Amino acid sequence: MTSPARKPQGERVKTQDERVRMAYLVSHPIQYQSPLLRRIARVPEIDLTVFYGSDFSVKGYKDAGFGGVDVKWDTPLLDGYQHEFLPVLRDNATVTPTTPMNRGILRRLRGDSNRPAFDVLWVHGYASVNSLHAMTAAKALGIPVLVRSDSWLGDRERSLTTRAAKHLFFQVLARLVDGVMTIGKLNEEYWRYYFGDQVPLFHFPYAVDNEYFQRRSAEAALRRGDLQRELNLDPSRPVILFASKLQTRKRAVDLLDAYRRLSSAPGIEPHPYLVFVGDGEERGSLERAVKETGFDSIRMCGFKNQSELPRYFDLASIFVLPSRHEPWGLIVNEVMNASRPVIVSDEVGCYPDLITDGVEGAIFPAGDVEALTNALRRTLASPEVTAEMGRRAKERIDRWSFEEDIQGLKLALATLTKKISA
Repeated sequence: MTSPARKPQGERVKTQDERVRMAYLVSHPIQYQSPLLRRIARVPEIDLTVFYGSDFSVKGYKDAGFGGVDVKWDTPLLDGYQHEFLPVLRDNATVTPTTPMNRGILRRLRGDSNRPAFDVLWVHGYASVNSLHAMTAAKALGIPVLVRSDSWLGDRERSLTTRAAKHLFFQVLARLVDGVMTIGKLNEEYWRYYFGDQVPLFHFPYAVDNEYFQRRSAEAALRRGDLQRELNLDPSRPVILFASKLQTRKRAVDLLDAYRRLSSAPGIEPHPYLVFVGDGEERGSLERAVKETGFDSIRMCGFKNQSELPRYFDLASIFVLPSRHEPWGLIVNEVMNASRPVIVSDEVGCYPDLITDGVEGAIFPAGDVEALTNALRRTLASPEVTAEMGRRAKERIDRWSFEEDIQGLKLALATLTKKISA
């Protein structure tokens, strides 16, 4: 099944020999990636085909991270670009190193002519059976390989044995990879640590569809009163928003503890509201902790689909993501498009690229509730301070977009294929 992209009117369609034939291998359709793939498909110099290992995200599935909630994304996942689903060997509607597992990768890369069917292979991730199979097949066919992942060095504690094994793995991996597309500063440090100067790096920022979230947030502003009435909120009071999976590593409980410290006296609820959007394994314990506060200023809103989130971004005065071990945190990108300041821990991978403390929001040491409390106070110091940080957040995210991705991708393709100019 394919959905071809339209070319701008009046533009000459390049022949196959003129265009870079790029294969992209990824486990399943991902709601964050589909808009980017549509944008790449509109680049005249690129002929993109996406190969998926599974269709579980299209059919709908139970997401363990959201506490087993039935998830079916309400934004188009397959429109606007060429795609194929590979024949399945193993698929249990999860993503692990051994699932999904597919056959036919070598055959599709090889094609039916005297030359490979593609000029370059882009692989999402590097540690799955599918990824390694595809990279090995591409190397055998003489097809350059690009890799992208969201890894960074500080994401987990590891033993000496594990670190040694990982270094050995990367020595082998470097022979299969011709270029890495780095999503941000911490990710670039990761690849330089393991690859050194063996493999070229290309800046490919971890972006969202800025235009979509800015448009939807502007539309939501016109109906803000509806959501305020739905949640029984006084419009004169600020709103602190958390929106993510309710998992232990997301540390929603740290935000609740910090919020309690905003109280001016025992039994007095803080002036801002606190709104939790999301579901997951920690929801029950979080609800019990909320009840124990005795505050009437906290709202638990449950899981909200992609198109619903801009209503909550617009409702918020500030957004907080206090996670541990968060590879990036694309929800931060989304909120910044609504001109809202963000507070994140120093274990949220996007912070060096998107947030300067005191400018677009605040950064605090992960797990430090007192520091988070101070960050809340600083960011909510006055409506003027909050609004100015939100304005700066919008300015910064405007420079972190799909257009920068296209520039980085074209540079990578020009370097590896010599077929187009950057």
